[in-house]
Amino acid sequence: SSVSLLVFSLSQASCLCGSASCLLSSCCPSTYNSTISRLAFSFLLLLGTLVSIIMILPGMEDHLKKIPGFCKSDSIISGTVNCDVIVGYKSVYRMCFAMACFFFLFSIIMIRVRSSKDPRAAIQNGFWFFKFLALVGITVGAFFIPDGTFTTVWYYFGVVGSFIFIIIQLILLVDFAHSWNQSWLEKAENGNSKCWYAALLSFTVVHYALAFTAVVLFYVFYTTADGCVAHKVFISLNLLFCIAVSIVAILPKVQEAQPSSGLLQASLISLYTMYVTWSAMTNNPDKQCNPSLLSLVQASSPTPAPGPTAAPGNVQWWDAQGIVGLIIFLFCTLYASIRSSNNTQVNKLMQTEDGQGLTADYEAAAGEDGVRRAVDNEEEGVTYSYSFFHFSLLLASLYIMMTLTNWYKPNSDYESMQTSMPAVWVKICSSWLGLALYLWTLVAPLVLPDRDFS
Repeated sequence: SSVSLLVFSLSQASCLCGSASCLLSSCCPSTYNSTISRLAFSFLLLLGTLVSIIMILPGMEDHLKKIPGFCKSDSIISGTVNCDVIVGYKSVYRMCFAMACFFFLFSIIMIRVRSSKDPRAAIQNGFWFFKFLALVGITVGAFFIPDGTFTTVWYYFGVVGSFIFIIIQLILLVDFAHSWNQSWLEKAENGNSKCWYAALLSFTVVHYALAFTAVVLFYVFYTTADGCVAHKVFISLNLLFCIAVSIVAILPKVQEAQPSSGLLQASLISLYTMYVTWSAMTNNPDKQCNPSLLSLVQASSPTPAPGPTAAPGNVQWWDAQGIVGLIIFLFCTLYASIRSSNNTQVNKLMQTEDGQGLTADYEAAAGEDGVRRAVDNEEEGVTYSYSFFHFSLLLASLYIMMTLTNWYKPNSDYESMQTSMPAVWVKICSSWLGLALYLWTLVAPLVLPDRDFS
């Protein structure tokens, strides 16, 4: 059965959890590093993502249709949508619902944990076997939720959560670019300056070249001479906004307040903004403005006939923008777990302390036998907000749900399953808000001179 398959897939990770028991010991909560805990929770999220991908692979629908109630929604009964198409999406909804509930529970439990002396810190940093069992239990229970209005209501949660997570991704990219720029500038000062400055310049030029190439391709393939006004507006506005933030990043006053700010960060943000713009345009239901739709609709039946077999037997999520989205998601999830930054504005937004992460320098304590052991680096105060970290993983679960299901809106016909105007506006608005947040990190020291942004 599908539930057995689900438990089997999840159980494959149990050996990994067991092999890491020496690092993630629940009986010795005082000997941990906070980064290990973040990596372990991220591993659970990635495990759930892998299971979700398995559920929408071709051939899985025969097993998933056995779940009671999955093929009894109005759209399936009326023949608008084939059950073989929709059952995988419904399964992804439930898997991601289970992950969201799991991380929401921990987000609530960990509110206002100040240091590892708090008893709840032991739950955060240990008892991994029981956490794994809890996730499996919630997942199995989620598959017994009656269909009804569940999928429709959860869709709107997914839209809002994805909107916020796209912004978080951009914030993490800002932080990554800041740390990258700062690291190479320090190496340039201490070593071969010409080499490191040339490397910074090369990556900056490549980022801008890719962003500009994307703009040209957008105008060529995603607009027409007489139509696609919305796409023209999206492309033009985001191009102007990227130019604006790039200029602001190198203004003398901004450079004086933030010496580490520069075009490397602005170029990476510009490239990411163009990706979000492209991702939004691929969700436009207007075929003339979205050529990617041509590869999704079967050529043999351009006008689907009514009836239960009108839709194709499966829907592919692994289009280009979906794959790129998953790659960026994986990068941001890993980086969020190991990040070590001195960017004060970003750290305040992400609820973390300066210079804390896997790359931070910790001096492990040596015992009487001379062996260095892991130490508790949070006795005086936590290095990141436990609650906010779990909330971020909750949003990541919703983002994965929407990405794997092509922003599918429940009870839609087949063609509407491929595209969605709400997805277009969610992505475009998140790109605008993300650029505004990046602009704020640049001008905040000038706007609020009394605040310490060093």
